[in-house]
Amino acid sequence: MFSSFKKLLTIFLIVVLTISTSAQTIISGKVTEKNGTPIFGANVYLEGTYDGASTAENGEFSFNTSEEGIQTLNVSFISFETFTIAADVSQMGNLTVSLREDVNSLETVTISAGTFEAGDNSKVSVLNAMDVVTTASALGDFVGALQTLPGTTTVAEDGRLFVRGGDASETQIFIDGIRVFTPYTPTTNDTPTRGRYSPFLFDGITFSTGGYSAEYGQALSSVLLLNTIDEPDQEKTEIALMTVGLGLGNTQKWKNNSLSLNTSYINLAPYDAVFPDRNEWHHPYEGASGEAVFRQKIGEGLLKAYGAFDTSTFDLTQEDIDEPEGIRTKLDNQNFYSNVSYSEVLDKGWSIFAGGSYTYGRTKIKIDSIYIKDTENAAHFKMKLKKRFSNRVKLSFGAEQFLTDFNEDYFEPSIDTIPIAFETNFNNNISAAYSEADFIFSRKFAMKLGIRAEYSELFSETTLSPRASVAYKVSKNSQVSVAYGDFYQQPENTALLFDTNLEAQQAQHFILNYQYVANNRIFRAEAYKKLYNKLITFDDEMPGYNTSFSNNGDGYAQGVDLFWRDNQSLRNVDYWVSYSYLDTERQYKDYPTAATPPFASAHSLSVVAKYWIENWKSQFGFSYQYGSGRSYTDFNQPGFLQAKAPAYNSVSLNWAYLISQQKILYASVNNAFAFKNVNGYQYASSPDINGNFARRELKPAADQFFFIGFFWTISEDGTDNQLDKL
Repeated sequence: MFSSFKKLLTIFLIVVLTISTSAQTIISGKVTEKNGTPIFGANVYLEGTYDGASTAENGEFSFNTSEEGIQTLNVSFISFETFTIAADVSQMGNLTVSLREDVNSLETVTISAGTFEAGDNSKVSVLNAMDVVTTASALGDFVGALQTLPGTTTVAEDGRLFVRGGDASETQIFIDGIRVFTPYTPTTNDTPTRGRYSPFLFDGITFSTGGYSAEYGQALSSVLLLNTIDEPDQEKTEIALMTVGLGLGNTQKWKNNSLSLNTSYINLAPYDAVFPDRNEWHHPYEGASGEAVFRQKIGEGLLKAYGAFDTSTFDLTQEDIDEPEGIRTKLDNQNFYSNVSYSEVLDKGWSIFAGGSYTYGRTKIKIDSIYIKDTENAAHFKMKLKKRFSNRVKLSFGAEQFLTDFNEDYFEPSIDTIPIAFETNFNNNISAAYSEADFIFSRKFAMKLGIRAEYSELFSETTLSPRASVAYKVSKNSQVSVAYGDFYQQPENTALLFDTNLEAQQAQHFILNYQYVANNRIFRAEAYKKLYNKLITFDDEMPGYNTSFSNNGDGYAQGVDLFWRDNQSLRNVDYWVSYSYLDTERQYKDYPTAATPPFASAHSLSVVAKYWIENWKSQFGFSYQYGSGRSYTDFNQPGFLQAKAPAYNSVSLNWAYLISQQKILYASVNNAFAFKNVNGYQYASSPDINGNFARRELKPAADQFFFIGFFWTISEDGTDNQLDKL
């Protein structure tokens, strides 16, 4: 009986093995790159099974499977997109598989023409978050740090961003994608302003010197994008004691939401008492500000609400060549800005962003006996959608609305006649829509195409702005980019107050960029040309009701920008060098002829270095800025803007000492060698008996500025500090 069972078992096993063998299917083929080069070591397998193999040196593979019917075959290899095919296994013999490069890899080309990134979340950052506030010459202002980049001109008496021959009004600033209508604190003549917003709550900056995305408009030259922190890493309190004031910040964090607050109080009276400047101060600058960011996670979405309030006041008398007693200026300003935004990644490659902002600004100015009050209410509403069709094709489109209500009260007393008093107002509403597509053809070649349409209710005018950027990777570490775009911007408020029968101003950008990035080094070279059209012109030095306005102005700006940064070659040393050459002329405002504007320097140079000494627990900073002489009109010579002021030079130094892990002592001095810079000249309104116009030098209020601060952070882990905010 056992013998019979043994025979039956043998027969059963033979039958099973025969059936099993007959059910085996051979899957085979070859895996190559797009150019036909075999790929060695690619992983080939049937999804949901253990059946598979790796490719040989010639790219070929072969394996058996007992699976039947329609199955899914996957082929994957690092830095290439996974290939997938669903078919009957009987049809998977002698396959030819061509893998495409994975365009999400770090080596993929990026659109870089005209754009600088500052932040740790970017593939290529010319600056990081720490640099924005540790640059010696910046004085904690993000605008000051950006002025060390190529394409910008240091206009010491103004303080705003002047980009590639453009007026400061040609640069727009956005927070979390929403426009800021009044980004700078108001000031008086020949006194630099500062950005209103503290860098403490921002973790990313994108600075476009031209050719920017179709998503943004109303800027002829440049856009600056500030992004608030999405999620703080921990709870902490930050305390600042400074020679110019006080600061206090706090962050609270819960499971799905967080709140960050930041306040500061600035009073220059004690500083002015120790280091008096050239002005006669009746009430030195005094200001208070506060900011808050609330974040709430809602499922896969993030809601952010940002609010900022500041108030400032001062009263001073400044020297004037026509007024022996000088001119007295009093200023009182209040400003409130808030925005709310929501973003979420949806199903099937979609994402959504929606947001809005409201700005209230009120400025009271008294210049001797003239009284001016400006009040602005403005809002911006925006929605955009993005669709990711694949790693290679992405589409974004959106719509937005700008609303501006501006009012000015003017009063000027008169002894012999009726006082001049009037109130002017205008409403400027702009509707806009845009669409933009990104095409990544390979890791070497990418393209961005966009178009923006805007309708001005004030002018009953529609404008179309095509924009395009192309980038090609010429080697593993370098690439070239080109960009073109049309850009439109409404006239400034000073023109719209008196004439609304105007048109939008226009600029065209042409940009060629080369970028090299490797081993903690980056080199950028960029050539550009800007053509201006329909710039605002008028026939009075000071615009008023009787002024004739038009869009007859035009101009150009062209040049080369160079940037080199290296934090690898020298131990514990990080440095960068920026150089810009600018050739520009324009006819606008009350210019009688085309000329180089007085805010443009033909040559600009910045050198920034930082050195960390471990044994001293100290970081030392150095910053040198140079600008060739800017144009001015010499009233004693024929011509307009025909003379050049002396070159600008400034060396700034700073030192940060780590008393303990969370206590820092910081000191800095701007223009440490006290260079006697001259911003320009003021000429008398009438000549003397010999027909000559007397003049005086326009100098900074102070040749140097000293700062000392103590910064203390109290955090959960006991290691976080404010070194990245100094």
